[in-house]
Amino acid sequence: MSNELKDLRVSNDAMDDPAELQRRIADEGYLFFKRLVSPDKLWELRREMMSMIQQVGWLVAGTDPMAGIADINMRYTEGDNEYSAGYAEVYKIENFHRSAHWHEYLDIVEKMVGAPIMPHPQKVARIWFPKYTEHTTPKHQDFVHFQGSFENITCWAPIGDCPIELGGLAVIPGSHKVNRVLEHHFSLGAGGLIVDETEHDEIDPVWHSADYEAGDALFFPALTIHQALPNYTEDKLRLSLDNRYMLVGDKIAGHMLEPHGPSQLAWDDIYPGWQRDDLKYYWKDYNNPVVERDLSFSQKSFAQAIDLARGGDEHAVYALQRAVKNAKDRVDLNEAIAVLEELGVAVEY
Repeated sequence: MSNELKDLRVSNDAMDDPAELQRRIADEGYLFFKRLVSPDKLWELRREMMSMIQQVGWLVAGTDPMAGIADINMRYTEGDNEYSAGYAEVYKIENFHRSAHWHEYLDIVEKMVGAPIMPHPQKVARIWFPKYTEHTTPKHQDFVHFQGSFENITCWAPIGDCPIELGGLAVIPGSHKVNRVLEHHFSLGAGGLIVDETEHDEIDPVWHSADYEAGDALFFPALTIHQALPNYTEDKLRLSLDNRYMLVGDKIAGHMLEPHGPSQLAWDDIYPGWQRDDLKYYWKDYNNPVVERDLSFSQKSFAQAIDLARGGDEHAVYALQRAVKNAKDRVDLNEAIAVLEELGVAVEY
């Protein structure tokens, strides 16, 4: 796919021109900056996070954690309880949460939206294994997952260098102009939802990406179609920040006030080891209206997975097996269990 990709437009030339930044993101649906943040800050964060990732057993023991040499026998992804167990330890790192509040990110987002902003409490780290490409995050719009407002801005930033083959992010410029949430379908990849951009005549399905370096950052609103690229490396773990910013006073979905779901943590589980208190429950100082999460997107995806599994789709069967194995509450999984049993597929609890 890398031969089909076009380069992202670099907007460093407009960093001090809010009006131009606002024009570009309105027109192109993204803003990309080279070394927006000092690479040293990302390398320091990488050492802390990768050291913890090595402690939980996902990197080859005895290797330099900065190299991110993955133990491919430990490949997990979001939705696996084994992933949650390791991710929880990474998620407790104070500096990881603080990185979303770095002034470089806050200042540039305020310029591009022209108003005061607040980082969502739910910070996200993406940890992707090599040789696990079928679980790559599929093409989608962020609104189906994070909701709240179309005006929310996503910031994706690699924690270290991230060349194409390691699996950075790609976007379709101008795809946000559909100005609506598009139909999403079941997918095995992270998030479980995929959109087919070719179904919509108003979208020019040309993908843009980059060989990212430490300090780079890509921003886009909640309707821009994007995807992760596959991690085609032999043994490198891809590590990145994936955070959201909202206009102060805008709507926020209730689940975005909680820690990222795969961590299976509450804030009281995260804060005890922190050195400073200034970011603990910081969002309570803002009067942002909270709206209920719309579960229809995920419910539709799961219903489609059940139908596809009945037809023998291997990805759908795997998704049902994983859902049954990893769910704490199986009340809503009775149909999935019945389908697996009809197919003669092993059901692990």
